[in-house]
Amino acid sequence: MNPLHFVLALVVVCIWGFNFVAIRVGLNGIPPLLLVFARFFLTSIPAIFFIKRPNIPFRKVVIYGLVMFALQFSLLFIGIGLGVAPGLASLITQVQIFFSILLGAIFFNETPHRWQFIGCLISFIGLLVVAMHVEGTVSIEGFFCLVGAAFFWSAGNLLSKKMGKVNTLSLVIWSSFIAWPPLLLLSILFEGYDTILLTLSNLSLTAAGATLYITYFSTLLGYGLWSYLIHHMPLATISSFTILIPIVAILSSVIVLNEPLEWWKILAALLVISGLAINLFGKKLTSNLRKLSYTPKNVD
Repeated sequence: MNPLHFVLALVVVCIWGFNFVAIRVGLNGIPPLLLVFARFFLTSIPAIFFIKRPNIPFRKVVIYGLVMFALQFSLLFIGIGLGVAPGLASLITQVQIFFSILLGAIFFNETPHRWQFIGCLISFIGLLVVAMHVEGTVSIEGFFCLVGAAFFWSAGNLLSKKMGKVNTLSLVIWSSFIAWPPLLLLSILFEGYDTILLTLSNLSLTAAGATLYITYFSTLLGYGLWSYLIHHMPLATISSFTILIPIVAILSSVIVLNEPLEWWKILAALLVISGLAINLFGKKLTSNLRKLSYTPKNVD
């Protein structure tokens, strides 16, 4: 692997892992829907005037923007806003792996291999450990919001796969432009016009900084680097780095926000991350071991 590509992949992982902390910080001064609106408004404006629209039918951009951005991230921000700690939120959203396998089987006739079942089972046990502490230290409403966010994440991945090869950064900017108008409307309806005005008039530097991080680091820089890496590295290789995101999120949440690191969180993290690793590498590792153990017979 090219050392530069390896470093850039780790940079993206750190940016996206720390993003969970930035969301929590931003939510301390900005309501969830308004914060999501701000993210995608600032992502698309003024970039949309300089970036060409993706070379796909516009309706696909619209659907992707509503599903992957408006629905997924509104539920993610609401879930964290309802009290789920950022590190824990990064674990819960990994339930998207179950939905992705299910949707792949339904729409692409993909047959899950046994390592996917084993990996999903182990990750699911980890999520059960989290669910057992719902209403203890985890909000039940926040938990299900994050599960919903994971579903729309996997649905967005499905839509992306149906699109084929497309410029990732262009898709992000144009989909963001689709996402922010309905998010602004929802913010006005549910959070209130007065709340929006009060938030803007009392916006702290910390909340503003978190919003800028979520927009320009996590979205534009993160997806920009990711788009570059996708075109210069095998997809299987670059995808394997995403397993590190919950680790970064948990550690940064503990360090920056003093998130308690109880034993059950450590256990849940180990189970979920182990399941993800088995899902990603189990089949390939088994295949490589079989090749190593295979000894051709001598032919006289």
